[in-house]
Parts: sequence; structure tokens; C-alpha cells
Amino acid sequence: MPDTHSSDFAWACLFDMDGVLVDNTDFHVNAWLQFAQKHNRPLTKEQYVENINGRVSADAMAYVFQRPIPPGELIVLTEEKEAIYRELYRPHLQPAPGLLDFLVALREQGVKLAVGTSAPESNVRFTLDGLPLRPYFNAVVDSSMIHKGKPDPEIYLTAAERVDVEPAHCIVFEDAFAGIEAGLRAGMSVVAIATTHTHDELVGTGAALIVDDFRGLTVDAVRQLVTGK
Repeated sequence: MPDTHSSDFAWACLFDMDGVLVDNTDFHVNAWLQFAQKHNRPLTKEQYVENINGRVSADAMAYVFQRPIPPGELIVLTEEKEAIYRELYRPHLQPAPGLLDFLVALREQGVKLAVGTSAPESNVRFTLDGLPLRPYFNAVVDSSMIHKGKPDPEIYLTAAERVDVEPAHCIVFEDAFAGIEAGLRAGMSVVAIATTHTHDELVGTGAALIVDDFRGLTVDAVRQLVTGK
């Protein structure tokens, strides 16, 4: 096992944004339902959870409209939907419970931090700069920087590369099934946040730890996930 108290040991925490850094799942659900209704497309909350949550816009829009969406149209539709979301969530924008204390503790221990999100850059600015959270992170990877969306591991492998930490020493914080799968396929440990799914639903996903939020989560507890001690 690596010596986690040695200055040579580098490990990282990689965070999804929506449903993890901010508990905004219900606002995204409502935004998608409003958007789909406006376009006369049938969509339920259950369909959102199973087929949209955690996925990049190209895949989500293709599901809603049941056809591939050309790049130009995708930009317009994505911003239309995200504008609805930002309008709904703006009055409620706040970090997830316990997040700031946890990020401060990780930074004090020299842990590398990155965001790996399926969200477009406009939502990244809205969240990371609106709170502001961006100063805590060494790197941010959004949907514009990857070719394959979650559950493909590309986004988390890219984030690990940006902070120069090998995948086996990375811990992913995720709320969505697609994101959990992406982290596991990247060869990383995963902490599941029970915002979108219940604890019972997250059991069996392969997550090493399931928590409601970041309150009470310690650096030592997550360090053990990459060291085993």
C-alpha cells in the first residue's frame, strides 16, 4: 500500500457537479419536464432518472426527441433547457450540506480536486462562479472537453490527467448511475451521494461508500478508499 503520509503520495477527489456539489436534481427534473412539454415530447421523472440524469446533452436530447440532434440544433435546444433550469434554481443556489468544510479539509491535506461534469459551460459558470466554488478546484472538465459522455469513463480519466494523478488513486463523488459506472470503468473508487437515488437504490452499484451529503465525511474516511488503511 502507498504511504499516504508521504509527500510523494498524490491522490485526488473528482466531483460531479449537479446533484453532488449542489443538490439541484429536482430543479433539473422540473426544467426537463417543462422543456419536453413545450416541445410536445412525453417525459416523466422516472424516464429522466433512467435515461437523462448524468448524461451529456447530446445523449439526453436524442432520447427526448428520439432522433440524433445536429450540432447547431443541439446548441439551441440545450441553452433553451438550461435557461429554464437556471431560472428555476437561481433563488435556491447553494452548496451541498457540508461541502465547503469538506473541500477546505481536502485542500489543507494537499489533495488534488477536480470537477467532471456532463453540464455545459454555461451551467458550470452559473454554479462554480455563482457560489463561488471554482477556487477550490485544480481542474474543471465539462461536456465540451470530451467526446463520449458518461457512462463512458473519458470524463473522469481526463480529470485525473488534468490533476496528474493516476486513476487508481482517484475517488469519484457521484449521484447518477451513469456517473457511478463512469467512475468505476475509469478504475476509480466511487462515493455515491444519495440525492437522485435512495440508499437502497445505490446499493449494488459498486460504490464503495454511500452518503446523504458531505456532513461528517472526513479526509481519513475517503483516503482509506484508495489506500485500504
